[in-house]
Amino acid sequence: MNLIQQENAKPGALDWQLTRMRLDKSEGIRSSFIEGFCSRQSVRAGESLDIFVSAKPAARFKIEIFRTGHYGGRGARLMAELGPFDAREQPVPPVGERRLRECKWEKTTTLAIPPDWISGVYLGRLTTLPASPDDPYWQNYIVFIVRDDRKADVLLQCSDNTWQAYNRWPDTFSLYDDGVSPGMVSPPGIDISFDRPYGKYRQIYENPQSIGSGEWLCFEFPLAFWLEQHGYDVSYCSNSDMLTPDRGMKCKAWISAGHDEYWDVRQYHSVAAMRDAGVNILFLSGNAVCWVSPFRASSAGEQNRIITRDAPFGGLARQKFNDLKHFEGHTIGPDEGLLMGAINVIPVNGGGDWICVKPEHWIFDGTGMKQGESVPGMVGWEYHGDPAKIEGLEVVAEGTAFQGGHRPQHWTATIYPGPKGNFVFNAATIWWAQGLSKPPGHMPVWSHYSRPHGPDVRIQRITANLLNKALGRA
Repeated sequence: MNLIQQENAKPGALDWQLTRMRLDKSEGIRSSFIEGFCSRQSVRAGESLDIFVSAKPAARFKIEIFRTGHYGGRGARLMAELGPFDAREQPVPPVGERRLRECKWEKTTTLAIPPDWISGVYLGRLTTLPASPDDPYWQNYIVFIVRDDRKADVLLQCSDNTWQAYNRWPDTFSLYDDGVSPGMVSPPGIDISFDRPYGKYRQIYENPQSIGSGEWLCFEFPLAFWLEQHGYDVSYCSNSDMLTPDRGMKCKAWISAGHDEYWDVRQYHSVAAMRDAGVNILFLSGNAVCWVSPFRASSAGEQNRIITRDAPFGGLARQKFNDLKHFEGHTIGPDEGLLMGAINVIPVNGGGDWICVKPEHWIFDGTGMKQGESVPGMVGWEYHGDPAKIEGLEVVAEGTAFQGGHRPQHWTATIYPGPKGNFVFNAATIWWAQGLSKPPGHMPVWSHYSRPHGPDVRIQRITANLLNKALGRA
C-alpha cells in the first residue's frame, strides 16, 4: 500500500464540516464572530505554522485540525484538537497603498506539524465555546497545505493564488474591487495579502462551506476525493511551491485543478521545464495561466505573501488587447497556449456541454463515447479557447459556451505530445472535478443558466485513462 492508501484506511471523521456560521451582515462575506488565518500557504511535516484568530465579541474557542481526503467516503480525518484558547477582537487593518489589507494580528498559537502528517489539504475548524448551553456556538475554517518532497506519482497543485485573488475580506478588497465601482471590475494597481482570513466565496453561487477555506471545497476537493478514493499516490502543493520545477520533477504527473487563473511567471517556466523533462501535465482546470501575478514579501519580510495582477499572459493579450502599449512597463507573460494547448478567451464566462469530437482517441477508451456525444453542462463557468499551433496537438472535444444564454464562445479541449513520450492534456473547464465525485462538504455548482450534473462515468474513465497513461499503467 502507498502512503495515500494507508492514510485513507484510517477512520474518517463523522463531524468535520461547518454547522453554524453567521455572516456580519446580509449578503456579506465576513464572519467576525470567529475567524483566522495561517502564516504560510504550505508547510512541511516537522515545520511550524502560526495561527492568528480574532473573535467579536471575545470568546473561548477550540481548533480541530482535519486532513481532507476520502476516508471511506467521510471526506476528512481528525488529526489534532488544540485549545481551548481565548480570542479577542483583533484590528481590521487600515487600507494601505494599492488598497492592500494586511493583518498584523497577535499570534494565537503555533502548530508544530507532526512528522507523520502526510501531504494534503488541511482544514482547521474554529469553534467558539459558549459559556451556557443556551448560547450559540459559531464556526469558521482556516486552511493550509502540508507538502513533502517525496517521489509521488501525482502532484496536485492547489489554486490558492486564485482563492486569494477573489477573497474580498473584510468587505470589498479583492483584486476585483476598486472601492468605487459596484460588482466586479479589474482595476490596475491592486495588491492582496495572504495575511488575512478567507471570506465567503464571492462568485456564481452561494456556498457557506467556503467560509475560511478559499475555493478548496468548491472546486478542487472533488478531484482530491476521487484520487484518494482510487488509491492514487498523490501529493499536494501550493501555487507558491511551483516557483521552481524541483518539486514537480519528482512526480510522473502534475495536475492543475479548478480555477487556476493567477500565476507568477516563474510557475509557467517551472511547468514548461517539467514537461520538457518528461513529466505528464494535466490541466483539469479552466481560465488557467491567465494573469501574471508576481509574488512579493509581506511587510514583515515573509516571502510570497502578497500578489498583484501585473499583465495578461501572451495568448490572452493577443486575443483581448489590440493595443499592448497599455501594458508598457509591465511583464506580459509567455503564450499560455504553448503550455496548456489552448489560450484564454473573452468572454471567458459561460456554460456549455463538453462534446467529444475524436472518439477514436485513447483518452476515450472504455467510455463508449461517440462523435458529437456530450457530457451535459460540463463546460463552465470559465474555459479555454483556440488551440495553439503545436506539432502533434489534437482537439479531442470542442463546442460553444454561452454567457448568460447569449454571447457564444468557442472552447477546445486538447492534448499534445511532450518530448519524452509524455503528454499535456487540457480539459478546458473549471468544472472537470464536478464530474468525478460529490464528497461531503461540497456543494454543486451552476452558472450562466448552465450546470454540470455531478459525477459522470465518462469523465471518471477519461481521467483514469489519462492517469494510467501518465503512470505507465496503460
